[in-house]
Amino acid sequence: MMLKLGVPSKGRLMDKTFDWFGKRGVGLRKSGSDREYAGAVDGIDGVELVLLSAGEIPRELAAGNIHLGVTGSDLVREKLPAWDSVVAEIAPMGFGGADLIIAVPQGWVDVDTLDDLDGAAAAFRAAHGMRLRIATKYHRLVRDFLRDAGVGDFKLVDSQGATEGTVKNETAEAIADITSTGETLRANGLKILDDGLIHASQATLFRGLRRDWSDPQRAKLKELTSLLGL
Repeated sequence: MMLKLGVPSKGRLMDKTFDWFGKRGVGLRKSGSDREYAGAVDGIDGVELVLLSAGEIPRELAAGNIHLGVTGSDLVREKLPAWDSVVAEIAPMGFGGADLIIAVPQGWVDVDTLDDLDGAAAAFRAAHGMRLRIATKYHRLVRDFLRDAGVGDFKLVDSQGATEGTVKNETAEAIADITSTGETLRANGLKILDDGLIHASQATLFRGLRRDWSDPQRAKLKELTSLLGL
């Protein structure tokens, strides 16, 4: 049976993933037109390339539909409960870096830490009769992080568009979002809390932990990781 490797199907993540494998002697390439999601692997037999969206890869790994996958470490942690029981990190890949952070309005001059945010949330509820709204696409990660930090009186609201704009649009009081440089946050009048880093994400090669791998697939994984120098 083939060893199935899931890789992002487009954009910089795909290009950088192809480059990363190529520098290590394993050629990945799309086959057919740019609109087709077929691919090929050169340099090793018995490995099939599966092109998927980065957001699909965690679930496909957990389900056992692919054996290996490249995606953001934030997506694995957000989409898979108890993620480390169903997938394992093989190697961080050194690209696709971004931080998932908590940010509040720059005008909140007395709010610089999570403790300050907890106080601000309590004051907001006392003044307005509602919980402080935090806009995000990362509900699981943000909720667990804030509760572990002892922050109460908050409500997560789903952000489908530009999360940084929700405070200006008055649909949220604070945000939790991915950022690389912080420039967009500053342009929208936001600042990152001093201890507001939830997760430092990067593209990572994962393997699924389902128990039904065949012996030839396990041997092929060993051959591939050896070829990649892992």
